[in-house]
Amino acid sequence: MIDREMTSDIADRAQWLKQYYFLRAAFSLAWVIAALAIAPSSAVVAATLLVAYPAWDAAANYLDALCSGGLNQNRTQALNVLVSLLTALAVALALRVSMNWVLGIFGAWAMLSGLLQLGTALRRWKHYGAQWAMVLSGGQSALAGGFFIFQATMPSIPSIANVAGYAAVGALYFLVSAVWLMVGAWRRSPAM
Repeated sequence: MIDREMTSDIADRAQWLKQYYFLRAAFSLAWVIAALAIAPSSAVVAATLLVAYPAWDAAANYLDALCSGGLNQNRTQALNVLVSLLTALAVALALRVSMNWVLGIFGAWAMLSGLLQLGTALRRWKHYGAQWAMVLSGGQSALAGGFFIFQATMPSIPSIANVAGYAAVGALYFLVSAVWLMVGAWRRSPAM
């Protein structure tokens, strides 16, 4: 009885993760489209998008943690919520200084949130599968963060396009994870 309940709970959480990963991919794709199509012609839209990206990450991690057993069971995500909220605030303040500062803050955030995502994926690996893409995403995010910090020290002024590529790759990783979970569930389901 307990094994069946545990299996059912894992299946429910895997279903949640699939939906969550599709949602994250869709948001990131929409963000990239807005960043490349609308933001170049409007500084207000660009600023809003730059603050919204880490704010969305905080909200998404919070929602995922709640649907995956709560913040106490998902400490890497609880920490990621805090880090992302602080990043959104820091980006809002840095927009008054320069885009180099904004990119540097995005870099620090990408490094730290990537490592936290990596920790979350490693913790989930045993139960849910499809975490290899999230492991790669977390590691690549940390590396991209270092590159952003380097770019921020250059004399050229960065733009939202610098962040758009990072968001596009993130969308791809979330999409791959969602599809991988879907295929895994399909393969495990009994033949009809």
